[in-house]
Amino acid sequence: MLEPEREHIAEAGRRLAARGLVFGTAGNVSARAGELVAVTPTGAVLEQLEADDVTVVDLGGRHVEGRFVSTSELALHLGVYERYGAGAVVHTHPPMGTALSCVLDELPVIHYQMLELGGPVRVARYATFGTTEFAELTLDALEGRGAALMSNHGAIAHGPDLDSAIDRTLLVEWTCSLYWHAAAIGTPRTLDEEQRAAFISAVFDRGYGTTQRVVES
Repeated sequence: MLEPEREHIAEAGRRLAARGLVFGTAGNVSARAGELVAVTPTGAVLEQLEADDVTVVDLGGRHVEGRFVSTSELALHLGVYERYGAGAVVHTHPPMGTALSCVLDELPVIHYQMLELGGPVRVARYATFGTTEFAELTLDALEGRGAALMSNHGAIAHGPDLDSAIDRTLLVEWTCSLYWHAAAIGTPRTLDEEQRAAFISAVFDRGYGTTQRVVES
């Protein structure tokens, strides 16, 4: 059941571990297929994850298939699917993002690529992992955003599919690294509303980010 999704999640877990975004049993990944969700099990070491380790639950959180109990953050994953209609969720403990979550209330827009995330990245208030409060605070921080940081904890991203959720995860860590290095030199400049709007307009006008054929005369 959900063999392609389970294989993709196992591959994603190993990829995230190789990039240093998860360590040991920290972090969890899920992908939705209709009314079912494939999700990493609790206590899983993501760098060693195999497709057979991945659990399948329904949208109510009931176990459907798999040898192991699903992640302790299942309520958070299911909340993202219910509230935002996502196709996949990735929760990591990235070094730069986690460090900044200890000192910032929001990561400002210091690079135009952050607009792919919806704007400034909010930092959810701290709460104990696996609790209803933790899930609710994180879900609120994701309002209108593709990603958020969790205070003194880590990062979360969602997308229409697993590849896009991973891309957003990598983007968050990259922008956190930019902010970290810029702040070591001085106060980072941020893009204001007018500059953000101008970038969005230029994207549409120029077809930025898409492959375009040369028109021969």
